[in-house]
Amino acid sequence: MQLNSIKPAEGAKRARRRVGRGIGSGFGKTAGRGHKGQKSRAGGYHKVGFEGGQMPLQRRLPKRGFKSASLKFNAEITLADLERLGAAEVDMLALKQAGLVRELAKVVKVIKTGELTKAVKLTGIGATAGAKAAIEAAGGSLA
Repeated sequence: MQLNSIKPAEGAKRARRRVGRGIGSGFGKTAGRGHKGQKSRAGGYHKVGFEGGQMPLQRRLPKRGFKSASLKFNAEITLADLERLGAAEVDMLALKQAGLVRELAKVVKVIKTGELTKAVKLTGIGATAGAKAAIEAAGGSLA
């Protein structure tokens, strides 16, 4: 095989439609653009969302809400997740390897959802007041 002999697969390349080449082509005269108007002119078009000068929809509606960019660095796990994990010592790395928190996570907090029966030692992980009480009741600790 030579570089000058390779060709695309049969039928992979299609000739582009040549418009404005007479009545017989089916796309003669106006070349499929209809009659008059902004869309029929060369170089004539408008930006996305333009409504002919009328106040566009995205500007007529009120602004609402806010999504913090730092939320993607926060994660939470439940007591049930810790129970399923079954490790005696849990840190950020262990949670990431188990797939319980995203790789981007920098701050992890345990929330009180589910039950915890095993003693778990948490390192570098926060907990809500209820979760902390449940962890300590099961014989675990937070560092």
